Amino acid sequence: MKPLSVYSPKLRPMLLVLSLLLTASALTVTGEVLLKIGINHVTTHDPKVLWATFTDWRVILGFALVFGGAIFWLGVISRVDLSFAYPLLALNYVIILIPSRILLNESISLMRLIGALIIVIGVIVITWGSGKS
Repeated sequence: MKPLSVYSPKLRPMLLVLSLLLTASALTVTGEVLLKIGINHVTTHDPKVLWATFTDWRVILGFALVFGGAIFWLGVISRVDLSFAYPLLALNYVIILIPSRILLNESISLMRLIGALIIVIGVIVITWGSGKS
């Protein structure tokens, strides 16, 4: 395997952007799953539902992870055009299918899978060759 310094100078910044984007997506998706698990844990019959929601450790950690994802997202948009980066966020809709199925036991219909495929194709079309060097 060639060292990174051998590759084109244009490749290194894009690898950094992709690393930041993957980290932002992983943190955001994990945070959203924790928010869902936390809110499912809180009973709606509790008169102190608002307090119970915002003191649940899963909700607190979920918000922290989503915030962490936003910090990495700032790193992405500081390095590339927003019109290039923003469509990549749509991939979170695709990624969330995995933990939704595994951790939340949500059913993933054929229509959702087709929708996910359409999103991936759309992201490829929109970002094809439009990244800032």
